[in-house]
Amino acid sequence: MSVDQVNRPSRTRRILRDALILVSIVVSSVVSCWLIGTAATSLSGNRNAPWIVGRAAGITSYLLLVALVALGLVLSHPWRSRVRRPSTTTRIRAHVTLSVFALAFTVLHVVVLATDSYAGVGIFGSLVPMGSTYRPVPVTLGVVGLYAGLLAGLTAAMAGRLIGRVWWPIHKVAAVSLVLVWGHGILAGSDSPALMTLYIASGALVTALAVSRYVARTPSDLVDDLTSEPVAAAAYSRTEYTSTERALESRTGVRR
Repeated sequence: MSVDQVNRPSRTRRILRDALILVSIVVSSVVSCWLIGTAATSLSGNRNAPWIVGRAAGITSYLLLVALVALGLVLSHPWRSRVRRPSTTTRIRAHVTLSVFALAFTVLHVVVLATDSYAGVGIFGSLVPMGSTYRPVPVTLGVVGLYAGLLAGLTAAMAGRLIGRVWWPIHKVAAVSLVLVWGHGILAGSDSPALMTLYIASGALVTALAVSRYVARTPSDLVDDLTSEPVAAAAYSRTEYTSTERALESRTGVRR
C-alpha cells in the first residue's frame, strides 16, 4: 500500500471537516443577520434600545462565561479521562471559542452602556472602579471582573511560552472573574429579580463542578495510595526479617 493510499482517508476527513466548518459559518451568519435585523426592527424608535441591547449582551456574555468556566473545570477534572467524547483537543478548541465569544459580547456590553446616557455609567465608569454614577459598587464588580477575565485570557494565550507553575495559578482567576460578574449581574441590573432563577441555577452548577473538581482524588493520589502501603509493608517485613536473622546468628554463631 502506497503512502498516498494511506493518507487519502485523512485528506478526505480534512476536506469534510473544512466543508462542515464553512457550512456552519454560513448558516450562523445567516441566522445572526436575521436575528439582528429582527431586533433592530423591534427596537427602532425605542429610547431604551441601547440599554436593551447592552443588557442582552451582558446576559449573553455571562452565560458564555459560565460555560467557559464550567468547561475549564471539566478539562482539569481528575475524572476527565472517563469521558472519551468529545476528545480533549475538541474540548480545548471549544474552550478557546467560548472565550472569544465571551470577550466579544462583553465588549459590546461595555461599549453600548458606556455610550448610552440613559444607563448613567459612562466611559469613565466602565473602565475605572467606583467611577460610575449608577450603582457604583455593583458596576465596580463588573469592571474588576472584566480585568480578571482579561488576565485569565492573556495567561491562557501565553500557556506555551510560560512554565505551568507561572501561568496556571494566574489562569485560575477566571473563577474569581465569574464570581464578580455573577454579583455584578445580580446587583447592577434593574431586571435582576426576573433573572434570579437563572443566576442561582448557573451559580449552583459551577459551584457543584468546582467542588467535584477539587474534592475528587487525582491520579497522583491514587498512585500514592497504591505505592505507600506496599512500601510500608515491605519495610516492616524487612525489619522483622533482619531482627530474626540477628536472633538466629546470636544463638547459632553462624552469620547468614
